[in-house]
Amino acid sequence: MTVIIIITGILFGAAALFAVYRIVKGPSVLDRVIASDVLVSTIMCALGAEMAFNHHIDTLPILLALALFGVLGSLSVARFLPRQDSA
Repeated sequence: MTVIIIITGILFGAAALFAVYRIVKGPSVLDRVIASDVLVSTIMCALGAEMAFNHHIDTLPILLALALFGVLGSLSVARFLPRQDSA
């Protein structure tokens, strides 16, 4: 079981690092927004895995707050970001 926890932590850490890299180096605002959504989702999955490994639900309010933050952040950016025509 310890090996699974270590591998899971490494994979979540790598995903978070790749998302942070895209936030820093993203060529456009939309790339940065998508990367921040990926980062929030990765953190949510890591917290969910930690809850499953340790058999508790103490961090469930944090998961709900992160889900709300992710949805509202994406919707607000989609609403207020000017459209770019491809033609």
